[in-house]
Amino acid sequence: MPTPHLIPRRAAAQVDAALADTRVVLISGARQAGKSTLVRIVAGDRLAERRDLDRAQDRAAAIADPVGFVDSPELLVIDEIQRAPELLLAIKAAVDEDPRPGRYLLTGSSRLFGMVAAPDALPGRMETVELWPLSQGKLDGAPDGFVDALFTLGPGLRHESEVTRAEYAARIVRGGLPEATTRTDPRRRQRFFDAYVQALVDRDVRQLSDIQHKGELRKLVRLLAARSATVITANSLESALGLSRPTIARYLQALEEIFLIKRIPGWSRNLGTRATAAPKLIFVDSGVAANETATDARALLRPGAPFGLLLESFVLSELSRQLMCSEQFVDLYHYRDQSRYEVDAVLENRSGHVVGIEVKAATTVGPDDFRGLRRLADRLGDDFIAGVVLYTGTSTLPFGDKLRALPVSALWQVPAPPAD
Repeated sequence: MPTPHLIPRRAAAQVDAALADTRVVLISGARQAGKSTLVRIVAGDRLAERRDLDRAQDRAAAIADPVGFVDSPELLVIDEIQRAPELLLAIKAAVDEDPRPGRYLLTGSSRLFGMVAAPDALPGRMETVELWPLSQGKLDGAPDGFVDALFTLGPGLRHESEVTRAEYAARIVRGGLPEATTRTDPRRRQRFFDAYVQALVDRDVRQLSDIQHKGELRKLVRLLAARSATVITANSLESALGLSRPTIARYLQALEEIFLIKRIPGWSRNLGTRATAAPKLIFVDSGVAANETATDARALLRPGAPFGLLLESFVLSELSRQLMCSEQFVDLYHYRDQSRYEVDAVLENRSGHVVGIEVKAATTVGPDDFRGLRRLADRLGDDFIAGVVLYTGTSTLPFGDKLRALPVSALWQVPAPPAD
């Protein structure tokens, strides 16, 4: 396996393309996801000046003289822009005066305009490239073409796998943060994850929200990990935490802004219903979620362990990674209706075509596992491309028209079809 820090990222091509026609490009994503490494790759042979707002002297200079700080005749790279959001107005003035593309390359570990102090300064001037932790395909040197293959081949997609349940468990607890993937000693990886989450709570969340109950926030993170891949509302957490609903809602928003969690909206053909449907919550990195539940790879396989929930969260996060670089423009949802029919993942492209995905931790599947997918197929008719149950078995199995069971490893081992 190649060294994670040197693994080529498809996001590099997106950033290159954006710099060619856009004045400001922002690479946003979780801390330790590889943003700085990506910047080094993209900057390459370009004439560029670089500043890092995690360094006290750079941050002090930025706050003291924003206009002077962003004055540069060549590409200016500014790391962790959320540390000095006042720079955005100075950048706006600079690119309005000189609208050449590729003026600024920014990185940020918080969604920039979710910050209270960030002015909405760059509409029409900035493109954002979101960077997730490494996918399983990147770690293995595998194709990562599942989403494009599924929309192209539909139920014709086939895949055979040799990955075992134990290997899936090991992948879940490893996650995709580059620093964690290099630590083969589980205890050292645990130390990394503990320090990682604590640093986010102590530093990054405080920039986004007025945190009055830091101990409860840390408890909230652990509680969310135990409920990964479930529908989460502030109301359901109120009694467990002893905090008000508005406080919990604010903390959930902050955890999403720093890329620790992701909320997946509910799907409906009715846009009004879709906007109000309760979201499903996953962790951006499955290794962090597993560590927060104090679960290692061996324990994950024991009866009563949260293998199913963590596997679903793992699959949803892998799908989210692929959607950033797939040829198909696809949005990710989940489905649940009043009759208790559910589908773990609903992928819908811009043409309204839909693929449904269920996740099962078992090595065998049966007709009942397709209940929600059949409901979705009935509702959508010809717009339903395929329904897939991803399971920990080894073979592709047919379960009716457009319905298939596929090994989970199809996510990263299936290549995308060749472009026309």
